[in-house]
Amino acid sequence: MKTGIKLIICDDQEIVREGLKTIFESDDSFEMVTTAEDGVDLFYKIDSLGIPDLVLMDLKMPHRNGIQATRQLRSTYPESKVLILTTYDDDHWVIDAIKAGASGYLLKDTTRINLIDAVKGTILMDQTFIDPSVAGKVLAMAANTMSRPIESSTPDIKPRDRQLLTLIARGLSNADIAGKLYLSEGTVRNYASALFNRIGVADRTQAAVTALRCGIINLNDI
Repeated sequence: MKTGIKLIICDDQEIVREGLKTIFESDDSFEMVTTAEDGVDLFYKIDSLGIPDLVLMDLKMPHRNGIQATRQLRSTYPESKVLILTTYDDDHWVIDAIKAGASGYLLKDTTRINLIDAVKGTILMDQTFIDPSVAGKVLAMAANTMSRPIESSTPDIKPRDRQLLTLIARGLSNADIAGKLYLSEGTVRNYASALFNRIGVADRTQAAVTALRCGIINLNDI
């Protein structure tokens, strides 16, 4: 029998931890939902309960902050992913979190549905979720540091392709994109997958960065 998702919520505010725990425990996809009050407590929980599939990580915490905890987690347990959930959208927090190994970065004003979709998408489909308000910062950093050279030619890009890449670069989920383009979520998912194959990328972040690097979209579009 396939087991469910193992999740640890790491946040120094008890009301936040317990509120998030209630949200995820109401979803049958999650086998284990536990909490940790800071980056030190996180590793105590891992030692006693096992390695999680994903840690939902706050940033500003005592003893060991989210950046430090993310770096240690990804180094010690590379199979475990980190999704940042915070109130901070400052450049240095965003960039440091991604450099530390976080798979995504969301702000705490995100909706319940978007949060659950982001956690599931990160684990089950290896997707990257970036809050629209910080997407430009992350993509600018990635475009500047991306080792892959710019291709001399790009596949034929249609207006709808460019529109989809722009919405992806803004950090919109498939459901959000479907609403904007008046398509079903399944259609958007299939269209995005086919487009990623055409431009030679594996996920949303690579697609957005490649689109920026090749001039298909620019930062002013995001």
